[in-house]
Amino acid sequence: MPKIIKNSLLGVLCLLFSYPANAGVSVVEAFALQGEPKYAADFSAFEYVNPQAPKGGKITLPAYGNFDNFNPFIFKGMAFAEAAELTLESLGYSPVDDPTTAYPLLAEKFELSEDGSFIGFILDGDAKFSDGSPVTADDVVFSFNTLIEKGAPLYKIYYQDVEKVKKINNRHVRFYFRQGSNNRELPLILTQFKIFSAKDFAHKDFAMPMLVPPLGSGPYIIGDFEANKFVELKRRPDYWGKDLSTRRGFFNFDTVRFEFYQDTTVTLQALFAGDIDAREEYIAKIWVSGYDNKLVQNGDIIKEAIPHNNPATLQFFGFNTRLKKFSDAKVREAIGLAFNFEWANEKLFYNQYERLDSLFCNTDLAAKGLPEGKEKKILESFRSQLPEKIFNEPIVMPDNSSPQKQRQNLRRAVKLLQTAGYDFVDGKMTNLETGEPLEIEVLSNSSNGSSFTRVMLPFIENLRKIGIKMTFRNLEVNIFKNRLDNFEFEMAILAYQLSNMPGNEQKEMWGSQSADVKGSFNILGVQSTAVDTIINGLINAKETKDYLAYVRALDRVIMQEHYFIPQWFSPAQRIAYNKRLKHKKTNIKTGVNIHSWWLEE
Repeated sequence: MPKIIKNSLLGVLCLLFSYPANAGVSVVEAFALQGEPKYAADFSAFEYVNPQAPKGGKITLPAYGNFDNFNPFIFKGMAFAEAAELTLESLGYSPVDDPTTAYPLLAEKFELSEDGSFIGFILDGDAKFSDGSPVTADDVVFSFNTLIEKGAPLYKIYYQDVEKVKKINNRHVRFYFRQGSNNRELPLILTQFKIFSAKDFAHKDFAMPMLVPPLGSGPYIIGDFEANKFVELKRRPDYWGKDLSTRRGFFNFDTVRFEFYQDTTVTLQALFAGDIDAREEYIAKIWVSGYDNKLVQNGDIIKEAIPHNNPATLQFFGFNTRLKKFSDAKVREAIGLAFNFEWANEKLFYNQYERLDSLFCNTDLAAKGLPEGKEKKILESFRSQLPEKIFNEPIVMPDNSSPQKQRQNLRRAVKLLQTAGYDFVDGKMTNLETGEPLEIEVLSNSSNGSSFTRVMLPFIENLRKIGIKMTFRNLEVNIFKNRLDNFEFEMAILAYQLSNMPGNEQKEMWGSQSADVKGSFNILGVQSTAVDTIINGLINAKETKDYLAYVRALDRVIMQEHYFIPQWFSPAQRIAYNKRLKHKKTNIKTGVNIHSWWLEE
C-alpha cells in the first residue's frame, strides 16, 4: 500500500461524504510508492524551482529530425512529443526530487483502496481545456480507452493490469485493477498519462497522424508551425493551473519556439549566431574543444554541466535477436569484445564518460558482485535456462585498455565464435553449417550518425581482424524509425531512458509479449521465460527487499545474455546557453529542465 499524505480529518470526512463511500478507502493529496512524500500537503512550490521567476520573453530551442504529427501516442507518423508535454496535462505530477510520489495536477485528490483493487481521481474543479471547457471524468475515460484501443501497441501491454475505468460522477473517475495483479506501481503510472478532450476528438481519428493540434489543458497552446521546420508555442494567460504548487516556478517563457535540425553539431553554430538560445551537448570532444571563442570567454554564452539523479540513459549497440545469426548469446558476446570503449573514451571523448555496466547505472538498483540471498534464489529457479556465469561471475565490461588486452579479447572472441559453430574459411568468420560469412550492418540516425562514425571505425577494424565484416549506415530519422518499428535491421544504435522505479515498462522493453509487436520498445526481440517471470516478480513484489532482488536479477540476466553492447554515460547533462537565461542554483541533482528557467533581460 503506498504511503500517503492525509488531509485534515475534517477535509477527509467532507470528501468521503461528497463521493461514494467505501470501506477501506483513503482520500489523499499525495501518495508515495516508497517511504513518505517529501512535501507536506500545504507546500507552495518544489525546492528546485524559483516560484518568483519573472514571466515573459521568447526562447528558441533546437529539435532534431522531422515531424508530421502532433500526436506522439500512436504508431504512425513522426511525432513532435515536446508539444504534447507542453499542451497536455496528466492527472498527477512527480518531481525530480521525489520521483516515486504523485502530487496533484488535473486530479486535486487521489482515492486509494486499502486492498489495492483500484485508484480513484477526484478532478480539480478549475481544470479547463484551452477553449474554456472543463476537464471531466468523461475526458479521462475517453483518453484511457482510446489510448488502449487506438494508441501505439505498447499501451495495451503497459496498462494490461487495468480491468476497467469507470466514471463515478463528472469529477470522479476510478481505475479498477485485475484481480491478483499486485502491481504496486500501477497507481503511480496512472497519474502520468495525458488527458485529451473527448469533444475535440468526436470527429477526428485518433489513430491517424494529425497536424491539427489537439485541444489541451496545459500551460501552452501551439501557435504558428511548419512541418519539419519549426513549432512555436504560446503561453496561456488563462492557464488554470498556474497557481498550483506543482506548477509554480515552471513555464516562464511567453513563447517557446523549436527550430528543427537534422544534425546536433549544426546547432553549435546556431547558438553562437544567436539563432537558438540553448543546446544540450552530446559530444564530449565538442564540449571540451568546441566552445573556445570570445562569446564563451566573455560570458555571453555559458557552459554548465548539471548533475542529475536519473538512471543513466541506456545507450547501446542493439542486436536484432530475431535473426538466426544473433540468436546465440556467445556470438553477441564475441562481437562486444571487439568494441574498444577505453580507446574511444581517451581519444574521442576526453575521458568524459563512464562505461555502462548495468541497466540501471547511476542508481542503487544495479546488480553488483555475485547474486546472493533472494536474488540468487530467483535466478536458481531458472538455472537450466541461464548461462552458468550468471551465478559465478560478476557483470564486468571487457577491458581493452592496452594492446595486449585487446589481443586477448579478440582471441577470446574467436573461441566463443568457434563454440557457436563458426570458424575461419578463406579468412572470413563463417557459419560452418550454412556456409555464410558473418557480416553485420549497423544503423544509426542522421541526428547523431556523424559523431558515431569516429567510434565505429576502430570497432569495424577490430572485427575485420577476426574475419567479420561490419558496415555502418546513417539513415534519415524517419527512415531509421520505420526500420526499427518493423524490425528491419541487424544492429542499431539505440538509447532508452529508464524509470527511477522500474515496473510495467520493463514488459514493453524486454517481455516476450511485446517481442513481435511492431512499434514496441522490445526492438531487440528478447524472448525469455526467465525474463518474463522476473519482470512479473518485480511488478508484483510487495516488499522493498523483494522488489530490489527482482530488479537486480533482471539486470543480471539482460546484461549477461548480451542482448546489446553497452556504450557510455555521463552523470551530468551538459548545456550551453545564452547569458539571458537563468535557473535556480541548487544542490538537488535536477538535471536540465529548461521549463523551470526564465529570461533576465
